[in-house]
Amino acid sequence: MVSFKEDENISIIRQTVKDFAEKQIRPHIMVWDESQEFPIHIFKELGKLGLMGVLVPEKYNGSGLGYTEYVVAIEELSKVCGSIGLSMAAHNSLCTGHILAFGNEEQKQRWLPKLSTAEWIGAWGLTEANTGSDALRMQCTAKKDGDHWILNGAKNWITHGISSDVAVVLARTGELLDSRGITAFVVERDCEGFSGGKKENKLGMRASETSEMIFEDCRVHENQVLGIVGDGFIQAMKILDGGRISIAALSLGIAKGAFNASLSYSKQREQFGKPISSFQAIAFKLADMATRIEAAELLTFQAADRKNKGLNVTKQGAMAKYYASEACVFAANEALQIFGGNGYSKDFPVEKFYRDCKLCTIGEGTSEIQKLVISRALLKD
Repeated sequence: MVSFKEDENISIIRQTVKDFAEKQIRPHIMVWDESQEFPIHIFKELGKLGLMGVLVPEKYNGSGLGYTEYVVAIEELSKVCGSIGLSMAAHNSLCTGHILAFGNEEQKQRWLPKLSTAEWIGAWGLTEANTGSDALRMQCTAKKDGDHWILNGAKNWITHGISSDVAVVLARTGELLDSRGITAFVVERDCEGFSGGKKENKLGMRASETSEMIFEDCRVHENQVLGIVGDGFIQAMKILDGGRISIAALSLGIAKGAFNASLSYSKQREQFGKPISSFQAIAFKLADMATRIEAAELLTFQAADRKNKGLNVTKQGAMAKYYASEACVFAANEALQIFGGNGYSKDFPVEKFYRDCKLCTIGEGTSEIQKLVISRALLKD
């Protein structure tokens, strides 16, 4: 049975992250958004708070916490700025999470302490220009050459593709469409032949860097292979199971941010001599937003609880991600409607929530892919 009562430790984490976001992030969000600046210094500070290695055991300089604490941290950051929540989640769930889940002890000792403290920023490379949902058609290859592998190809839409110090990269080592023909490698930034490419000019999440990673005869030692050669795709699907919980948390935070702004504005904004919250059209919008957010929260924390218990979260993670991301888009859209003309202005907060929210229905598997995952799980059961 899932308990949704926050214990003292979680309440402290929530308040700590909330205070940090208000003081260190909120004053700068529109400057970063307009300039598309990736504020690395903020993530260094998050590292000092233990938020860049939330799930990593203390022996690797991590916080040794669980998914519930992780969800709360992402949610609080995302209430203020989705970009910061997204980058924090990608660093933790994908790059760091992949090494934690599938690295051997030597590899964990080598990379996790630097990632957990944000001395190093991590990236994770699965997507390519022509292979998003269809990852088995990836064209990035790795060929064996003695005790090294030679990587060639490019990855697209990679969070921290330019600024990361280390990346987990999925490359094809077998035949096309072979689920056992993809391998995961850890590639450090100073590796010859590894470079960042084009930075995407995005609709939203503009302070979270998204770019290409390019590999040109990049030589990677065999001790940088994660797990067994050929197991990379299977590993990636397991990493995405947990990662989708973090996107649900991101969605939840953005939705709550949009709702809180709307609730406050509706009480202050007057039309026809009274606050607009007194009009049923606005009150019903708030009721719909709040109900969907509550449902999304329950699904997200249920998935987090299962993950903490070591249970399979394929279906629950997909459900949480699917519902929370769609609820997030709904909440942001209704928020802009409640703000009216002011909502269309960058001087008010919901314009940014509206632009940021849509990524949640696309990243780490589109809503359509989530429905595919859920339906397959149901039919299998």
